[in-house]
Amino acid sequence: MGSGKTLVGALVAERSSSRFFDVDHLVEHEAGMSIADLFATGGEPAFRALEKQVLPAALKPGAVVALGGGAVMDDDNWALITDGATTVYIEVPFETVWHRIRQVPGRPLIAGRTVQDVEALYERRRKRYEQAEHRVNGERPPGEVAAEVLRLWSG
Repeated sequence: MGSGKTLVGALVAERSSSRFFDVDHLVEHEAGMSIADLFATGGEPAFRALEKQVLPAALKPGAVVALGGGAVMDDDNWALITDGATTVYIEVPFETVWHRIRQVPGRPLIAGRTVQDVEALYERRRKRYEQAEHRVNGERPPGEVAAEVLRLWSG
């Protein structure tokens, strides 16, 4: 959450003339509702089930994919994601993430939670993110981050 993966992914796809998939958007399309509404009606389990369902369609050779922040926590998803794909962790400290997301509406995983709860979620996920093939500093302008991701992906 709040790393800039959607913006950076779209820039990488544009610069490489590749297809871009945002898994959260695919989930919304499949559900016929926003993620916030999906969480309100079916909770996180309904969201994760749809995320798992649409993920294979996004992981096409040569495509750029922005994963939902928790998609990698499912071991089956992680195995699918890392099978032949270049994985990049856009590394951003929690303080920056919190600054970026705390006032953004429609983020059901932070609604009604304390900053400590959100930081604990961040820390749980970070352990998996650090298993990615590459890390890039996400505290730079998106264009710079995209340039580095593109270099890593092309290399």
